[in-house]
Amino acid sequence: MTGVIGVLTGGGDCPGLNAAIRAVVRSGIAKKYRVIGILNGWQGLIGNDTLPLTDHSVSGIISLGGTILGTSRTDPMKNPEDIDTIKHTLDKLGIEGLVVIGGDGTLRAAHEVSNRGVPLVGIPKTIDNDVFGTDVTIGFDTAVFIVTEAIDRLHTTAESHHRIMVLEVMGRRSGRIALAAGMAGGADLILVPDVRVSMEEICQSLHARYRAGKKFSIVVVAEGTRHEDIAGTTVPECDRDECGHEKFVGIGNFLGKELEHRLGIETRVTVLGHVQRGGSPTAQDRILATHLGIAAVKQIQAGNFGCMVGLQGNQIVSVPLEKVVIQYRSIDPEEYARAKMVAGIHD
Repeated sequence: MTGVIGVLTGGGDCPGLNAAIRAVVRSGIAKKYRVIGILNGWQGLIGNDTLPLTDHSVSGIISLGGTILGTSRTDPMKNPEDIDTIKHTLDKLGIEGLVVIGGDGTLRAAHEVSNRGVPLVGIPKTIDNDVFGTDVTIGFDTAVFIVTEAIDRLHTTAESHHRIMVLEVMGRRSGRIALAAGMAGGADLILVPDVRVSMEEICQSLHARYRAGKKFSIVVVAEGTRHEDIAGTTVPECDRDECGHEKFVGIGNFLGKELEHRLGIETRVTVLGHVQRGGSPTAQDRILATHLGIAAVKQIQAGNFGCMVGLQGNQIVSVPLEKVVIQYRSIDPEEYARAKMVAGIHD
């Protein structure tokens, strides 16, 4: 054996994490590394909660959702002494390179931990697909598939009852799930945090459909869409999780009530919530996760730490974490304009 690699999954779960873990383990073994799994994200390094990973350990997990390692939203930078504990754990286990699979919050923490001397490589995962430096993240394709299927199913009941159907999907600061699935599912209106739209504009667009003889509408709204633009009532202050992320109170329900009040059209709301995170990953997510897992081990072998591996075009690339964490991938206004163009609503 040439050394030891550690691997952890942090933040929210998503389909494809196990495929990435499998790729890290199998490519690591192929390069004569021993692989140790860190349980429950950064908390596993703080509490020295680990397990060895072998070829047998990862057999058959590529199709499983979630993560066999468990995850948490523990922030390793919250308590200064935790960094020393993490370093001690890594030294005790002989880990010379750590693979950190996570989204924006986990990768930001990885950048800070890396700056304090921990050798690591990041892999981007988040159903929101808002990590800078990669065209797509693990979990996004599966989430879009799930939401598109929901839109397809809502179409039949919306048309039968001449209703407005509001579908709230995940998307904290970027509405890429809403945009992609909305386009794929033929949504009539897509609302995202990236583009501000007033309640008046929304009502005008939907009213235009009804004037044109279209007696139902599908509205897809990302959970992070600004309340002050949509809701006509006072929105209570949201709680936050341990990473400071807002726990949303349900823009879909506010929007549904307001549309029914203003337009006088029966409106129903569906909130998909964590359904979008669950289940078996699509083939595309399994393939992406496998490529990124292999690439992460390659970076460790080369001694290239403090970076994230990602997909740009058809190339697997390495991006310094310092560049990844300074911005995020928002929706280009032209992307939104194209979606609006094919929605059948024209001003």
